[in-house]
Amino acid sequence: MEKQVQLSKRLQAVVDLVTKGKKVADVGCDHAYISIYMVEQKIASHVIAMDVNRGPLERAKENIKKFGLDGFIETRLSDGIKKLEPGEAETLLIAGMGGPLMQQIILGNPKALETVDELVLQPQSEIKEVRVFLAQIGFGIVEENMVLDEGKYYVMMRAKRGAKHTYTSELDKRYGKYLLEHKNEVLKAFLQKELKNNQLIFEKLSKQSSAKSEEKKRQLMVDMEYCKEALSQYEG
Repeated sequence: MEKQVQLSKRLQAVVDLVTKGKKVADVGCDHAYISIYMVEQKIASHVIAMDVNRGPLERAKENIKKFGLDGFIETRLSDGIKKLEPGEAETLLIAGMGGPLMQQIILGNPKALETVDELVLQPQSEIKEVRVFLAQIGFGIVEENMVLDEGKYYVMMRAKRGAKHTYTSELDKRYGKYLLEHKNEVLKAFLQKELKNNQLIFEKLSKQSSAKSEEKKRQLMVDMEYCKEALSQYEG
């Protein structure tokens, strides 16, 4: 048997949000390191490691066998969750994909989704839209985290079916109610960087006078105001 799997800071933060003891579908499992870690650490009772690409799935199978976990993790070639049967997973874990693709995957199999009660997501883009989407499908965000890993910022969230939807303000949707309430230091660093970058772009655009640059400046002003409002929550 191999040594224990070591996850990146980003993936560790994702796995830390999974409720222990659940049956998990690891969607877009790649080489199945998350799946292996969840079983090793007794986070998941059973995992279905799913991927749309045959190559990574074959390597996932090899890794699972290497770690001696064939009895706890099954692999499945699937476009998103299309090959997931109702009742097979209580938690869907999807990490490292763009927000729109993530939404598409979640909606790809309504019958299987009906028996899922937890979503653990790490969208790479359109994070605000993902937060709004979760409320629309009846899932409320109950926990979030944000980490800096190899120079990139990552947001991860856990949503429960039927949990109260509390992300109602524009500020909550943009930056995450829980991140702001808990004064997440990584979010603070991100906001400071974002504000500085937007100010520099605004200054450059101020030297132009086209309709396009004026529209961009108006949008930047809105973004900067939200950044400042979010940063004000860290004061005192």
